[in-house]
Amino acid sequence: MLIAQITDLHLGFDPGNPDEDNQRRLEAVVARLRDGPNRPDLLLATGDLVDRGAPESYARVKAALGALPFPVHYTLGNHDDRTNFAAAFPETPMPDGFAQYVLERDGLRLVVLDTLEPGRHGGGFCETRAAWLAERLAEDRTTPTVIVMHHPPFEAGIAWMNTHPDEPWVKRFADALAGHDQVFAIWCGHIHRAIVAPWRGKTVTICPSSSAELTLVLDEIDPERPDGRSMVIDGPPGLAWHRWTKHGLVTLFDTVESHDVLASYTERMQPLVRHLAHERPH
Repeated sequence: MLIAQITDLHLGFDPGNPDEDNQRRLEAVVARLRDGPNRPDLLLATGDLVDRGAPESYARVKAALGALPFPVHYTLGNHDDRTNFAAAFPETPMPDGFAQYVLERDGLRLVVLDTLEPGRHGGGFCETRAAWLAERLAEDRTTPTVIVMHHPPFEAGIAWMNTHPDEPWVKRFADALAGHDQVFAIWCGHIHRAIVAPWRGKTVTICPSSSAELTLVLDEIDPERPDGRSMVIDGPPGLAWHRWTKHGLVTLFDTVESHDVLASYTERMQPLVRHLAHERPH
């Protein structure tokens, strides 16, 4: 099974402009998903779908992703608005008013969480959401499980976007996961870069964004002293591919940009392909 992930679309960053950069960047990602060499079985759009929570921006998300020939499932981020999202995507389950649900595919369980906390840029995960997660994990302790959510629960290194490990929501999330070894991976967004890190025995991957990229500056930042550092750059749109097979999970990161083809599978490359195939067990 092949699962694609996109994140941080931020449609509506330039209100009233249907041809804004984020729209064009998303259209390039959609074209890659639709026409590229890898056809996913499903797509996860993991939060910050829009930039200002506006209904017209959700309509543009729906128009861009709704015609794809595979299922699309959504997560909420800090720029989203639950009410307007629910109006645009009524098919998304909203237990207790939170966009949280379970997907089961090919021996893999995906538990999708809502980490939106209105008025807060960082993550949120209240007792109600934590109780829901604990109940869902207790239902099935054997099927390999991945948590899907917008905010990463650890310091990613870009200081002005870091999650502090002592934030209360992180503790509630960690407590809900405690003892559930079936959870082996967590897929996030929010940081606008491809990042992989271990956290409490789980592998956390952060998907690159379809919108602009955060600059890789790892120095500490002083909120009281602007130092002129670069914060956002015009990197290529990105996405992640999660490949689930009988051998386990592999995540690959991709960018949507033009490249010159340096080699193709022709008779010239066939001897190498044959040689490599013979090295593998049959």
